[in-house]
Amino acid sequence: MAVLGGEPAGSPAALDGIAFVAQDTPLYKNLSAADTLHLARNLNRRWDQRYARARLAELGIPLGKKVGKLSGGQQAQLALTLALARRPRLLVLDEPLAMLDPVARHDFMATVMTAVADDGVSVVLSSHVLAELERVADYLILLSAGRVQVAGEVDDLLAGHMMLTGPAAQADEYAGRLTLVHARRAKAQAHLLVRTHGTAGPVPAGWEAHPVGLEELVMAYLREPGAAALPGPAPARAGHSTGVTA
Repeated sequence: MAVLGGEPAGSPAALDGIAFVAQDTPLYKNLSAADTLHLARNLNRRWDQRYARARLAELGIPLGKKVGKLSGGQQAQLALTLALARRPRLLVLDEPLAMLDPVARHDFMATVMTAVADDGVSVVLSSHVLAELERVADYLILLSAGRVQVAGEVDDLLAGHMMLTGPAAQADEYAGRLTLVHARRAKAQAHLLVRTHGTAGPVPAGWEAHPVGLEELVMAYLREPGAAALPGPAPARAGHSTGVTA
């Protein structure tokens, strides 16, 4: 097995090129931020101390303060700084937003996307926060019941689906002519989320077609475990942000 364009998995070269931030930001709470940087500097073969100190200064995180006394958002930013200061080619984030408030969540993801844009870092982001995935991910992988149910470029997935709203009495007849993912029916009206395969065709009289958002798309597939949209594996390229949700 190989990673990062051919490096053997687990090799020093591969490990040097991958950084990881865990959900619970495991840090030594009794160390100061400065001591944390010093420890990381001595544990990593690749380390950019100037970048790490400058980034904490920019964020207003005091170097002399103990990690356990920092806010949750500051601890998350410190953990991210430790990862980025290793100058990785691939950054793996495991539910990094779960414990953060909206402002801290926004600031955290802004830093990640800056690394993608400025340094060409590829990111694999695992998250249940679908709104964040829609904002930052250009490739989506949906895991359900231990298997990949949906995978593809986010723009292609959204363009390849639509929501149809029309008379409930005609829903079964209309749905039979489409690739139906999920249906919601009331007495008078039905909502059909369908795959268009790029050729939506005319909408029958009495029906309306609407674009689909990422959260709506994901929820539809989660409610229909037998449905799948699997166009192929994520492309391997620098500066790519893959969102993984389960």
